[in-house]
Amino acid sequence: MRFLLVLCLALLSAVVSAQTYRWVDPSGRTIISDTPPPGKAKEVSRTGNGQAATADDGDLPFAVRKARENFPVTLFTAADCTTDCQQARDLLNSRGVPFTEKMLQKAEDATELKALVGDVFVPSLKVGNQSFRGFQATAYHNLLDLAGYPKTAAYGSKPSGGLPPAAEPKDTGDTPATN
Repeated sequence: MRFLLVLCLALLSAVVSAQTYRWVDPSGRTIISDTPPPGKAKEVSRTGNGQAATADDGDLPFAVRKARENFPVTLFTAADCTTDCQQARDLLNSRGVPFTEKMLQKAEDATELKALVGDVFVPSLKVGNQSFRGFQATAYHNLLDLAGYPKTAAYGSKPSGGLPPAAEPKDTGDTPATN
């Protein structure tokens, strides 16, 4: 009997979650409603299932958003760093840590890294005000644990950092076919 009651309550709570809209009307008032805004509304944002629809946070769990706010993560890499840099990216993504990757391409990037860790060495990780030179999984985990990042990524989360994948060259059809 209790199981049936709990099941019914769980189903009802799923039905009750509604979509809400937030917008600014022409007179400048902010309105939050469960009905869609009229056509002249400005700054429309839509939320559903209790999660805010923000462009920069996406659907990050609260713990990750809080840790990111207090201790942002930056990974310094270089074009010739392959294995260690990829392992560092994979570790951060496996924990669901949103991070910024800075590839050393300019003198300013190298100067920033030198001021951070003492010399130009990649990969290097900066978590808040703390940093670590090189890749050592236990040290990375330590820094992330101290900052409050979860030990594993949330179910269904996608990689949240790293460089965008390289574009594949397009076949223009100008090359002759070889037999």
